[in-house]
Amino acid sequence: MLRAGLIGLASAGKTTLFQLLTRSPEGGVRPAGRDDATVGLARVPDHRLDRLTAMFSPRKHTPATVTFVDMASRHGAGAGTLVDVTPYRTADALLHVVRCFADDTVPHPAESVDPGRDVRTMEDELILADLGVAERRLERIEKDRRKGAWKGDTAEIDVLRRCADALEGGIPLRALELDPGDTKRLRGFQFLSAKPLLLVLNVDEADAAVPAEEALRSTGLEAFAGGPAVRALTVCAKIELEIAELEPEDAAAFLADLGLRESGLDRVIRAAYDLLGYLSFFTTGEDECRAWSIPAGTVAQEAAGEIHSDLSRGFIRAEVVAYRDLVARGSLAACRKHAEVRLEGKEYAVRDGDVINVRFAT
Repeated sequence: MLRAGLIGLASAGKTTLFQLLTRSPEGGVRPAGRDDATVGLARVPDHRLDRLTAMFSPRKHTPATVTFVDMASRHGAGAGTLVDVTPYRTADALLHVVRCFADDTVPHPAESVDPGRDVRTMEDELILADLGVAERRLERIEKDRRKGAWKGDTAEIDVLRRCADALEGGIPLRALELDPGDTKRLRGFQFLSAKPLLLVLNVDEADAAVPAEEALRSTGLEAFAGGPAVRALTVCAKIELEIAELEPEDAAAFLADLGLRESGLDRVIRAAYDLLGYLSFFTTGEDECRAWSIPAGTVAQEAAGEIHSDLSRGFIRAEVVAYRDLVARGSLAACRKHAEVRLEGKEYAVRDGDVINVRFAT
């Protein structure tokens, strides 16, 4: 399951966006022991799942979900941005909600709206948090080496020093070109500045339909958004939340009046998927039609494990048919008749839109 952390300064609109994404006016669920963290699930809109549900008439319709984590921000000019970075370390990506709207009734903690400054402030905080982790680990290794107790891999020391040097220079770890071995060595540290970053530019209602490229130029963030593993989009979270409360027909008309073809929820989810290289596959049947989110390149046996661990352990073959073929033929039987249902092995790379039935034995 995709997990994303919402970050940003106070008054940027994080809570509003969180409510929009999770449909959670109560603010989501607060995990035990983390008073400042709220967690909510967003259902991923997918017309393909809706079509499959109409075809199979299952008892359950289960969209893919994204878990969003929101943390309280400190208030006051010059204050840091995050109360506690720990809940963000398990996130697959970070969504930085950047205030671009003007509203005298909602004071900015720095007393002025400056998206470029706010993005740099947040980036510096992520970098400093990571630098502290890297330095503490290097200090611990050096202490163990002096005692003769260090028996680890020297490659870990090398890559940590490289990371520390970059961080000291203000360079986020997502900008480093690391080989697969080094990436694996760093995985357990869950560095924040190594995570893909989506800038959600929270704009005024009048700018709701302004393309992200134009908004980036006007805010001086064009170069930043052009960095590795960084994307951006514009959303007017306040008006989008109001639209989300309307009936579907009224909401569609309101979006059209604003010059938007899809909702903010759809655009944020789509951007997050694109940023992480995620795709969706489907399982169908009388009991349930369900969408599953996986990273691109996931093989069939690993995808089966997303459904249930038994399916991965006992994996034999995957029956696979493309969504477009299934919809065009109208049934699995018709797809089989036209040889469009394939038997794939455990190393088959699942494609976006695959409808899969796993054969297994335990």
